[in-house]
Amino acid sequence: MAFRVVNHVNNLMLHTLESYQGAFPLIFINSLGTNLGIWDSVVSKLDQRLRVIRYDKRGHGLSDCPTGPYTIRDHADDLGALLDSLDIEKAVLVGISVGGMIALDFAAHHPDRVRALVLCDTGATIGNATTWNERIDTLTRHGMAYLAESIAARWVTPAFQKSKPAMWHGCLNLLARTPLAGYIATCEAIRDADLSDAARAITAPTLVLCGDSDVSTPPDSGRALAALIPGARFELIAGAAHLPCLEQPDLLAQQINDFLMRLPLSVITERGAGGEVNPFAQGMAIRRAVLGDAHVDRAEANTTPFDADFQRFITEVAWGKVWARPHFDPKTRHLLTLAMLAALGKEKELQMHIRATENTGVTPDDLREVFMQVAIYAGVPAANRAFAIAKSWYSYRAFSSEDD
Repeated sequence: MAFRVVNHVNNLMLHTLESYQGAFPLIFINSLGTNLGIWDSVVSKLDQRLRVIRYDKRGHGLSDCPTGPYTIRDHADDLGALLDSLDIEKAVLVGISVGGMIALDFAAHHPDRVRALVLCDTGATIGNATTWNERIDTLTRHGMAYLAESIAARWVTPAFQKSKPAMWHGCLNLLARTPLAGYIATCEAIRDADLSDAARAITAPTLVLCGDSDVSTPPDSGRALAALIPGARFELIAGAAHLPCLEQPDLLAQQINDFLMRLPLSVITERGAGGEVNPFAQGMAIRRAVLGDAHVDRAEANTTPFDADFQRFITEVAWGKVWARPHFDPKTRHLLTLAMLAALGKEKELQMHIRATENTGVTPDDLREVFMQVAIYAGVPAANRAFAIAKSWYSYRAFSSEDD
């Protein structure tokens, strides 16, 4: 963890950085009355090639609590300042509850800085002025501890409270110890926000998630938000209330991993200031994402003047143009590639792409079905050889894991 001064009012924001060199960044934004620790069990299950950043928003956790009132735009400006301080040009944003509103506002006003959005248990609006004013009034008179149990009871289901009493007690402590001024100022920000127009302006690929037992931002609220965002997909998290990150971290992490895996590979590449694509740079980024840095580094090291033009041609055309086409997600495109290499008997290339399956989410079950299809349409000998190459690789991987 590290402290940094990240905005114009010298507001200190605590953040964590779990970084992998070259991976694209994933920024997590927490909910009202919580801190960055709510993502612990989710982060541990994410694709390990991601660069994960979590932070405590203003008025929460160990970050500063500047004097209110706050707006959602203030929170979004804090996010932008954090990205600037970390030299991050473009990121995937994952926000829950008010964190989703912050992500939504930031993406609407800075579309060039957002690769994709995952919006959890949130909406274009949350609640209404009357209920927020009643909560603010009660907290002002009695303090955070007075409402801690009734508020936290909306975070998780009764079953969670009974089956995990220690975690439930931790939820109560987390909420009760949230700075009162920061909590109230953020309540005011939520009360005054209507992000319907912002949602309609979103251009980034978006996944909207909601716990099936959420009463704070019910599933219908999530569906309505997804309907406002062009091309957004909506999914339920079974067995969860308002904070699936606490209650169903495995399911939430799976949804995030699957969503990122299905993004067009061009999403992870950079564009020029005018939005233009550099085919070589895009191709190199996609080539590394699929084949891995180690393989590409070896290939680059072995390139000579004799084959340099050919290598550049492959990078620009195969990887920078064909693999970058948005119609197929990376996994589907990789399955097609594996099928054709097996059918054509291109053993060296097939072996290379089988090794790369760990980067594209292709499983041994997927390969088995592909090679069965090859057996029917390209011949049993071709499929037999493909199965042998795959078995050799997976045996090697199992042996290496045991040896480690």
